[in-house]
Amino acid sequence: MLEALIEPLQYGFMQRSLIVAILVGLLCAVVGSYLMVQRLALLGDAISHSVLPGLAIAFLVGANIFVGAFIAGVMSTLLIAWIRTRSPIKEDAAMGIVFSAFFALGITLITTIQKQNKIDLNHFLFGNILGVTFDDVRDTAIIATVVLIVVFLLYKELLFYTFDPLGAQAAGLPVNQLNFGLMLLIALTIVASMKAVGVILVLSLLITPGATAYLLVTRLHQVMILGAAIGIVSSISGMYLSYFFNLPSGPAIVLVVSGLFALAFLFSPNYGVFMRWRQVKTKQLSNE
Repeated sequence: MLEALIEPLQYGFMQRSLIVAILVGLLCAVVGSYLMVQRLALLGDAISHSVLPGLAIAFLVGANIFVGAFIAGVMSTLLIAWIRTRSPIKEDAAMGIVFSAFFALGITLITTIQKQNKIDLNHFLFGNILGVTFDDVRDTAIIATVVLIVVFLLYKELLFYTFDPLGAQAAGLPVNQLNFGLMLLIALTIVASMKAVGVILVLSLLITPGATAYLLVTRLHQVMILGAAIGIVSSISGMYLSYFFNLPSGPAIVLVVSGLFALAFLFSPNYGVFMRWRQVKTKQLSNE
């Protein structure tokens, strides 16, 4: 067993991949906890798909794809807010409009680039964590550090705003700035996760670890801590499954974290389907 665990670590690409997987698993769980509590999973999906044209344009001009993706993510966030505030269109509809338009533009650009340059850019969609370079590890680590420091410094303010936006506004907190700051954190998290699982699967890592933890604990900081542990374990387990069974790495990670959610959904002490069924049966027997 020990030899099996150590074997992949003798390869440099696996070492880099595991570091990125751990960072992404931690980062997505922490930031995704806010998304889940605010019921804004669709926003994460919208931003994750909206970074695609930024990726393509950055690749086309030879710039850093992380920078291009982040700029596109911020632009989509601003556009969603602009449509919501300047028209009677609701936020969920604005997300759908922006998400589909940016995604279509990204697919068009990627298809055009692939035809002209005879290269495969599908790893932007589904991730290619086994191909991360030292520069990718460095960029991911920098983004993760910045995001986690901001979350730590603004934890109380974000907590108040997340659970009671109107109360936070009445208390004098800059809710618009907090909302935009949270969107920036989400965009940075998605950018950091691109190499691991791609823009299509990143929503799973953003939402599922926190949702799993939410079924097991009650407080936000507990959801973050347990969700981070779930995200890290899922990322590492997915990498090992990918190595030993020749599976695509991003989908393997997502399947593991989804499997853990399924277990929590079925067997959670407070919310588990089987536990509730057992409680009902026990109550019926006691009444008889």
